[in-house]
Amino acid sequence: MHRLVIATPLYPPEIGGPATYAKLLEEGLPGKGIEVELVKFSTVRHLPKLLRHYAYYRRIRAALRGADAVLALDPVSVGLPAMHAAKKAGKPLIVKIVGDYAWEQGRQRFGVAEPLDEFVKTRRVSFSVRMFRRIQTRVARSATRVIVPSEYLKGIVAAWGIPTDTIEVIYNAVALEEPGVVPEAVAKLPRPLVMTAGRLVPWKHIDGIIDALADIPETSLAIVGDGPLRAALARRAGEKLPGRATFTGALSHKDTLAIMKSADIFVLNSSYEGLSHLLIEAQELGVPTVATRVGGNSEVIADGENGILVPEGDTPALTRALAHALGDAELRARLMVRAAESANRFSIEAMLTKTTALLQTL
Repeated sequence: MHRLVIATPLYPPEIGGPATYAKLLEEGLPGKGIEVELVKFSTVRHLPKLLRHYAYYRRIRAALRGADAVLALDPVSVGLPAMHAAKKAGKPLIVKIVGDYAWEQGRQRFGVAEPLDEFVKTRRVSFSVRMFRRIQTRVARSATRVIVPSEYLKGIVAAWGIPTDTIEVIYNAVALEEPGVVPEAVAKLPRPLVMTAGRLVPWKHIDGIIDALADIPETSLAIVGDGPLRAALARRAGEKLPGRATFTGALSHKDTLAIMKSADIFVLNSSYEGLSHLLIEAQELGVPTVATRVGGNSEVIADGENGILVPEGDTPALTRALAHALGDAELRARLMVRAAESANRFSIEAMLTKTTALLQTL
């Protein structure tokens, strides 16, 4: 392996896991002897839907001339064009899968209600969800290797019918930037401050955080991110946390880190996580963390050691955990120290070394 094409749906200044990962590989793999050429989906996003995917396929085909393989950083938007380009060029395809795209689209747009662990066992789904499922499964089956960021997601992808010996777990690395600026609206909130971040979608369960803090007087909440539930969540926060909550909308990575670093606690109340970059960033910053015991969260947080885990969907348990951590300075100090120590498992060097080793086996 001397030259790798990376097909990425996002790239800085765009935010998101693929953007961070693509940048780290672009900067780090050349030091391991692998030249990288990025093909960014942003270059075709302005085109109509079908045309943009065809144009993207042509860009990958062109980039694959003289390259050894292509790595697609999702199984649908860039994965499908990359699969066809790799087949046409006779080159290996590696695909990184950080979630179940069919389930995510189904939850947001097509009435899927069951959790992911049940969804992967369900065969009766709507036509649209079935199409997304077929695409992601077809791309994964066509790949020489599949990279996932957690043991949990290895199990999910295996449930699609993908052989486990083709699935490689490589933990994501998170490169911390120098934190930016805490927005004035957040700085003005009363302390102590609880912070959460992410897409405002159903499985993030921001409503549960709002409800939990309603029972903890004089504690504020900063919510970073945007999404389809923002208006409903803002109304709920206005009713239950008057004067104690603010929605920042989408922020730069640096400013998100600044709020996280300034917070007394970072909380992640999801019912689904593959492997959360935000959770790892909170660990690296040494911020006391409360998270749900779902998905890959337990691969980052050891309950009572470097954070606190609570059952998914249990708002009273979340309230108790937050109140306990906020009221116990000694506990927060211990969690801060252990968090910073445990973050070494997610170093850039470890990720690059494992990725290089996988690529050299193709």
